[in-house]
Amino acid sequence: MQIYINGTFYPKEEAKVSVFDHGYLYGDGIYETLRAYDGYVFHLDEHIERLEHSAKLMEMALPLDDDGISQAIHDTLSRNGLKDAYIRVSVSRGTGEIGLDPELCPVPTFVIIAKPFVDYPTELYEKGIKIAIVEIRRNHPETLNPAIKSTNFLNNIFAKMEAKRAGAFEGIMLNHGHFVAEGTISNIFMVKNGELATPPLIAGILEGVTRGLVIELAEKLEIKVYEEMFTEAALKDADEVFITNTTMEIMPVREVDDKSIGAPGRLTKILAEAYRHEVQRYLKARKRAD
Repeated sequence: MQIYINGTFYPKEEAKVSVFDHGYLYGDGIYETLRAYDGYVFHLDEHIERLEHSAKLMEMALPLDDDGISQAIHDTLSRNGLKDAYIRVSVSRGTGEIGLDPELCPVPTFVIIAKPFVDYPTELYEKGIKIAIVEIRRNHPETLNPAIKSTNFLNNIFAKMEAKRAGAFEGIMLNHGHFVAEGTISNIFMVKNGELATPPLIAGILEGVTRGLVIELAEKLEIKVYEEMFTEAALKDADEVFITNTTMEIMPVREVDDKSIGAPGRLTKILAEAYRHEVQRYLKARKRAD
């Protein structure tokens, strides 16, 4: 495996970041997770746009522009001989003296890791997963802007630990108002009476790229979609529930805590199929453009 660090490739065993890097010292960084299908990175532009938005909110200057980031990602895929891949782009504040002042770090650390994509077990898509409502609350948006896809993940790690203790695949956090927010690595949707609902951005959630695509696909299929606050009780009373992210796409939920949910439900299946068709449409368009 070859790792991209600040314009140079290093074997995995030699890929190192300084112990004085502020990403290591303080979690002062941002990242994006991407997925490549058949050599093409799905919705690459949207991921780069979100990375740049995170950087802007962090007052961090990225070392590469759009084209430079895109080229670096494709170079990393090529260097590792990958077609179907998991990709992580990480940008930290950089190396500097100990202290919180960002000006201590003159140059960001830009890292790209790409490895073969290993899909989730088919059984999870066929039977659904268990999720748990955890006690850990989503960070209040006035303490950390949820639009920043930050490497500072302690909130989510505690939630993940709690979910594992409950025997759940994913932990779902409520926000400061006790409304459903999002998972540790996912956005969440529910279906009730043939209508789709997902928490709005003001619930304190990250604007997921896959979340946005699912909303768009639902609207094209004339499925009513509501971005609205809902409670834990409403989630448990749903006809269908699913979670989304870049790597798992659309994952059906069969159980919320100890409440059984029919999985995968009719709309979940329809949207999952629409998502797969959208991936293929995207790949064909990219191949034609090449």
